[in-house]
Amino acid sequence: MQETILKLENLAVSYGSIRALKGINIAVEAGKIVALLGANGAGKTTTLKTISGAVSAADGRICLYGKDITNVSPEKISKLKMIQSPEGRQIFPEITVEENLRVGAFTVKHKKEIADNFEQVYRYFPILAERKKQIAGTLSGGEQQMLAIGRALMASPKVLLLDEPSLGLAPLIVQTIFEIIKEINAAGTTVLLIEQNALQTLKIADYAYVLEVGEITMEGKASDLIQDKRLVEAYLGGS
Repeated sequence: MQETILKLENLAVSYGSIRALKGINIAVEAGKIVALLGANGAGKTTTLKTISGAVSAADGRICLYGKDITNVSPEKISKLKMIQSPEGRQIFPEITVEENLRVGAFTVKHKKEIADNFEQVYRYFPILAERKKQIAGTLSGGEQQMLAIGRALMASPKVLLLDEPSLGLAPLIVQTIFEIIKEINAAGTTVLLIEQNALQTLKIADYAYVLEVGEITMEGKASDLIQDKRLVEAYLGGS
């Protein structure tokens, strides 16, 4: 039995009178890729922002490595090696690719570890090595997504939170991004992946949860869910 590295217990979040999350339970086992699927507005990004400390929980708790981290500040959470690559990439467009990556390493103290992380990121994303002196805002959408993931990897995450990494990208680029997520996971990083692209996600995930209007409506092994007719009809266009 794998150790559960991240656990959400009856997690509820409210925006004023709107209940965005209605007491959800999610467990992420060490070394796995766990997916949280759902349509726009289901509460996926709220879940991720609450885990990473940017949004306050109204109820329930979040545990990381068995410790309660509910409503702990994002700075403290990043020091616990749980790092988020946000939706919409949110790179720094005015500075170079290399400078963006260096920003990601702000919690890493050792120069050798930073150098190793640069090497690893450039191995995953060779295009970033080619473009390291280029201003980040001039990169294509796919390259900016690679940069956002690379920047998160610069912090040596044990748990990587990915919010909609395929959003707005061409299918070929999406395939590349998902292959690299698999490689990152195989190298020992646990991944929680938030996605609308159910088919591609279920192909690489170990386990998945389906979120609808703030509630978990389905969960199971990704290999089982990809066979589920209800899920196929709801998210995969009935094909």
